[in-house]
Amino acid sequence: MCAVLEVLSPGAMASIQDFGRSGWRRIGVPRSGALEPGWLRLGNALLGNPEDAPAIEFLAGGLAVRALELPLQVALAGHFTAELVHAGGRRRLASWRSVCLKPGEALRCGSLAAGRVGYLALTGLAVVRHFGSASTYARAGLGGVDGRLLAPGVRLSVAAGCGGERLLRRPPAVDEAPIRVVPGPQDDHFDAQQMATFFTQAYRVSAAADRMGIRLDGPLLGHRPEKGAEIVSDATVPGSIQVPGSGQPIVLLADGQTAGGYPKIATVITADLPRLAVMAPGQTLRFAAVSVAAAEQAARAREAELQALIAGIAPLAEAGNGDPQAIYTANLISGVVDAGAADGLPPALGRSPGER
Repeated sequence: MCAVLEVLSPGAMASIQDFGRSGWRRIGVPRSGALEPGWLRLGNALLGNPEDAPAIEFLAGGLAVRALELPLQVALAGHFTAELVHAGGRRRLASWRSVCLKPGEALRCGSLAAGRVGYLALTGLAVVRHFGSASTYARAGLGGVDGRLLAPGVRLSVAAGCGGERLLRRPPAVDEAPIRVVPGPQDDHFDAQQMATFFTQAYRVSAAADRMGIRLDGPLLGHRPEKGAEIVSDATVPGSIQVPGSGQPIVLLADGQTAGGYPKIATVITADLPRLAVMAPGQTLRFAAVSVAAAEQAARAREAELQALIAGIAPLAEAGNGDPQAIYTANLISGVVDAGAADGLPPALGRSPGER
């Protein structure tokens, strides 16, 4: 049975995204897909969905939706709070959890506390797929709802019904470590001084940031005179850092073009690209050079971390009821002693289990 979710307000650039369409860059079709695929996976895991199920991605908050005739379940992934609006009033919700929407109830996503991206995962979302993906690529009218960004009044067909609500026990931390990159493939267009500037100075995410790419404010990078500021157009990938004649670096993201004629000073590694992609205008960052082997190890470490987060998903305790698993795993009090024990025992024997 299908339920209907109505978009009341799309906020900023809300769209349908999944893992994107791979294998079509050779004919000029970008991958698109979620800017933070790990958060998409977490949202889907909270609902028991396939990890690549399409969801709503929104930028900077402001998304508001409403369940119509039948109940449905959604999950919130990202660093933001939300508000459940019903006939009896309003209830504030933290993110990284699933929630049931009864007919007529609305969910309003607030501004993001960190970054610029949030996800609303849905069960059984029925949308058009192009080139094997439901991801919206608005510039070419592919995927999503008629190939467009979501707008007020759009109605989405989803699965009806609500299961038990679930919570991500340990939300992803905000990582402020340098963004790791592999130098090249055109780093020979920059001398040693320019490369040192790129790796030692801070950059700031400018207001020119969307799903296509992020322009960085900071020290301008000059090209070797004998090399110039242009190349014969060649392939680009999400994570390519182009440096046009202005000297202002541009990091390509999910909707970035498939080829370009500017030298690429470096490429952001797969493990760190989502972290950069969700940064909000005004945030600062630094770059650090790593090898291809280190980039591969980082990708494996990121996958292991995501698997650990997913494994930590648990049922959300109902208000007023205890959560047995939380009680079993938390050291709630210290200094518990055995009333039948003799006086004068070493203090360590009076500690609660797991206390150090």
